[in-house]
Amino acid sequence: MELVIRPQPHGVGGVWSSWHRRPKNPFSSYSNSYSYNNNNNNNNNNNININRAKAKAKAKRNVCKASWQELAGVLVFSAIPFTAVKAIANSPLGESLQRRLLEKKKLAVENSANFRALAQKARQQSLWYGEDRPRWLGPIPYDYPPYLTGQVAGDYGFDIAGLSKDPIAFQKYFNFEILHARWAMLASLGALIPEILDLVGAFHLAEPVWWRVGYSKLKGETLEYLGIPGLHLAGSQGVVVIAICQAILMVGPEYARYCGIEALEPLGIYLPGDINYPGGALFDPLNLSNDPLAFEELKVKEIKNGRLAMIAWLGFYAQAAFTGKGPVQNLIDHVSDPFHNNIFQILN
Repeated sequence: MELVIRPQPHGVGGVWSSWHRRPKNPFSSYSNSYSYNNNNNNNNNNNININRAKAKAKAKRNVCKASWQELAGVLVFSAIPFTAVKAIANSPLGESLQRRLLEKKKLAVENSANFRALAQKARQQSLWYGEDRPRWLGPIPYDYPPYLTGQVAGDYGFDIAGLSKDPIAFQKYFNFEILHARWAMLASLGALIPEILDLVGAFHLAEPVWWRVGYSKLKGETLEYLGIPGLHLAGSQGVVVIAICQAILMVGPEYARYCGIEALEPLGIYLPGDINYPGGALFDPLNLSNDPLAFEELKVKEIKNGRLAMIAWLGFYAQAAFTGKGPVQNLIDHVSDPFHNNIFQILN
């Protein structure tokens, strides 16, 4: 091989460097070129990944920024019902509605008192109330608490912690149980129906499994109701806005309930029931409470189904933690192969 000495600006060191870097075989230049190009490709890939990461971070910042911008609109929108009630109550229309209510309220109060008397009589006739009601241990002898007399729906004499000794505390716990039971029943439908609709192919949902929906929103996806393009009221909002909307939608009705059934009287609306069963045209449009005996039994059915829904949610949580699937898919897997798809195999 011919030695080629090229002039270098660094003197002898440059000559030695030039000779030392001279390729000694025809393949070494290709190898060096390939290595150089490969390094360039790696650098380009790294730059692309960095740019993608920056773009995702910027998108997340934009999502949060948009969410905070929309927050003001959500708060204003949430204040509309309370402001409207106050404005109508102080207007001539509100005064007219209140006068009309006062004319009818006396008769409505009498009818409400008569209904309470009929309801008390219905409890005495019903199998689910009183001293002869079913107990949680059935025929097994047990010293049941004497303060649980069977005057409320779903009282099976179960109070091993003695939480209901105080009548005021007992009523408060009953109110909380009714509240959680109703929310659990609604939430169960919200968890099961989307997954069923997606599995049967009725609708294509971006994320049908209930516990993955929040993760999808964190990734910036737009969730469309029933998979219908363009139908994404809250599904297009950020996680912050959705959380605040949910808090407002839940706290708002509960605040109204806390204020009592008299909260709507400034609008001329009288509710004949109590805080848990207000009744009237607003809360009983189907007149299910016309028959006192049937109404008292419906209360028992409601609390029983609500308790099942609360227990079902414990199962939903456990299934999601152990299997990573939705409850409907877990049921399908178990029915298809019960000997291999069960809790014992999962724990093993």
